[in-house]
Amino acid sequence: MSTRAILPVKIALTEGDFYTLWAPTWREHGSEWQAFLGDDKSVIVFRSPEELLAYIESTPRHDLSDHPAWATFEQSGADRVVPSEDHYYDIVGAPNFLVGRPSYANVSALDRVFHITRSLSQVTATEQGQIFFSSHSILNNVSRGSEHYAGENGASEWTGVGRVVLGNWAKVVASLDAATRVADTSAFDEATLSDARARIAEATERRAEERRQAEAQRTASAAAADPYDSSPWAAAGIDPVRVTVQGTTVYTLRTYLDGAPVFLGKYGEIFTFPSAKHLARWMADNDEHDLATVATWPDLVNLANAGELDVTVHADNAYSFNGLAEDIRKGPDAVDTEQMTKAYELLADAADWAKDDSLNAFLLANPRMQDYLAYMMGSTEAAGYVPSAPFDDKADGWRALEDQLIKRFSKF
Repeated sequence: MSTRAILPVKIALTEGDFYTLWAPTWREHGSEWQAFLGDDKSVIVFRSPEELLAYIESTPRHDLSDHPAWATFEQSGADRVVPSEDHYYDIVGAPNFLVGRPSYANVSALDRVFHITRSLSQVTATEQGQIFFSSHSILNNVSRGSEHYAGENGASEWTGVGRVVLGNWAKVVASLDAATRVADTSAFDEATLSDARARIAEATERRAEERRQAEAQRTASAAAADPYDSSPWAAAGIDPVRVTVQGTTVYTLRTYLDGAPVFLGKYGEIFTFPSAKHLARWMADNDEHDLATVATWPDLVNLANAGELDVTVHADNAYSFNGLAEDIRKGPDAVDTEQMTKAYELLADAADWAKDDSLNAFLLANPRMQDYLAYMMGSTEAAGYVPSAPFDDKADGWRALEDQLIKRFSKF
């Protein structure tokens, strides 16, 4: 049921469809209460939303005026008296829901009718309704939903509900007919009702436009969202990594803890696999590696054991070294600096994680290579340096860096 404090509802009784307001159960001063729009005589119903709006705007005292949320309700738009489709209750037509199978639509509609009928019976103290619900415990299971009526036993119980309703519902409806009173709206002239009708239409359209805009925003946000963000990998903060170097592609995993890279591996060796499937299968049975200490690692292992872990590599975590050495040999203009920068990121991460000084040692031993990389990647450390041909030594240096990385891989 809705969590709104005061609801506009449309109910079908013997004389037709009527509109009123319903305050489902609320707690105040330690006691539970429920109420409908009415007075000390009966619940008051209206033949149209505009009549209902005109009434509450011109009648300061009624059974809901002391409700703790009434002031908030009064300040809502004119469409506050218009029920949603979920708040149409076909009370007189309840037996029709039991003619068909216990589908979600039939069971949920009957449950809603039972809910408001029980509330109306209690608020108006109508005996027929109260006796009906207290005498037939079989009715309580309707609130469990259509799943409760699955199978042979469920179908039999649904038939039992039908028999109870068929034999008693007419008396329940008659008691509610007597407990409700159609409002006398003769005091409202056509101008008043016409104004209420126009304000309701305007507020309804404005609310509909707000919903359309919100839906458009949600659609746009969904289209712009990265699917990876909703993946188990993003939730765990551990990412699959794909590395293509010297014509071979391998897969591994990496995360960052306190800004420092941590690879799937141990003692400086990065565990690599020829395919994403090999990686997922290996994860299910192995925990002797540095990532096993990450709090979210068991979440991924559980999915891998269930066969539900899809190893998806985000574009940010795909590294290609292919062709870089050859392009370096041709000259700076031939090099994809974005590709080089990403590749160097992986080289640096691997060295940081392994806690060895091989990368720094290589660059210190080859200062022109260090200047070249700084220049190509736009570092301020390259101030004043401009690479010049021949570039064979730079290509050979880059190939040496690739070899350092490959030596860290468990399989290649």
